[in-house]
Amino acid sequence: MRESAAERHDRLLGLVRERGSARVSDLASQLGVSPVTVRRDVEELAGRGLLDRVHGSVSWPQDATPAAAGPGGTGLVLGMLAPSSTYYFAEVIRGAHEAAARAGARLILRISDYRPQEDHARTEGLLSAGAEGLLVAPGWQHPGDPAAFGGWIASLPVPTVLLERRPTAGSPLDGLDRVCSDHAHGVLLAVRHLVDLGHGAPLLMARADSPTAVAVRSGYEEALAVLGLRAPQDVIDSVPAELASDAFEQAVQALREAVHSGVATAALIHNDVDAIQVVQRLAELGVRVPDDLALIAYDDEVAALADTPLTAVAPPKREVGRHATELLVERLGHQGADTPRRHLTLLPQLRVRDSCGAPSPRP
Repeated sequence: MRESAAERHDRLLGLVRERGSARVSDLASQLGVSPVTVRRDVEELAGRGLLDRVHGSVSWPQDATPAAAGPGGTGLVLGMLAPSSTYYFAEVIRGAHEAAARAGARLILRISDYRPQEDHARTEGLLSAGAEGLLVAPGWQHPGDPAAFGGWIASLPVPTVLLERRPTAGSPLDGLDRVCSDHAHGVLLAVRHLVDLGHGAPLLMARADSPTAVAVRSGYEEALAVLGLRAPQDVIDSVPAELASDAFEQAVQALREAVHSGVATAALIHNDVDAIQVVQRLAELGVRVPDDLALIAYDDEVAALADTPLTAVAPPKREVGRHATELLVERLGHQGADTPRRHLTLLPQLRVRDSCGAPSPRP
């Protein structure tokens, strides 16, 4: 099977982490790819703060270099399984790196590329590399994935903290420590903001291919119930335009029709990339944001970069990584102690920009 970019990034980060620094030409030879490919990978990873790049060489970031064991240092080795090193999880990883560095711990990373069937093997690799505790964000995408691909997590031989994943209540995984964003709260912030601006219940256009997407959908139902509202119509199923252009066009046309018919004057869209593409396509169809449609995006990864900067719900991604790592380090320091497990929930923020037609707050 051809290696994915995420897997190649994982290997590249591993090489640099082990050596401290490396020449780009040497990395190309070690990875078995062209120097052009490695330079592109290094540029992307450096842009996300995962590597430092200087004069044809790369090095492990100074603030992510584990301190030696000693006063204030733990000497621990922590393992982290993430479904991606880009978009949403880049900031989660960054927060974990920073917290590990402050604790004097070494953090080892593995990326599953949203292939949950490979999560177990990659986690075994972390344990083989010496991980004494684990941060685990399984590559689940569908509601049935936790049951199909998650049973092994509860029996891991080291302390484990789940990241941005909510197992079924009462399941063995529900007894693990976890740190999550409260996406239902984030959706409520968005819906309430639109209603306060004078709109009726907004439409929801959302994906269904990740735990965040599923949480946004259920949070939408909860938010409407809390505010005593009814959905103007069924949720519009969204898909990435680059993967299914016809289905994406169908979703945009459904949103356009809802605006033209007066069914809705506001919408919440998950995620940022989809929202930006939707706004561009709506403009071609004669629907203007925010004049004809007030719009809020969910994730706040690139929402501020749209032609019309998008108001967005921002989950506390970096803080999730930081708090999870701190919790794991604390758990490792109290092994054997009869301390209760913890479910830590962090609240997203609403970042108001131009796409709702309301003035942005002064800095």
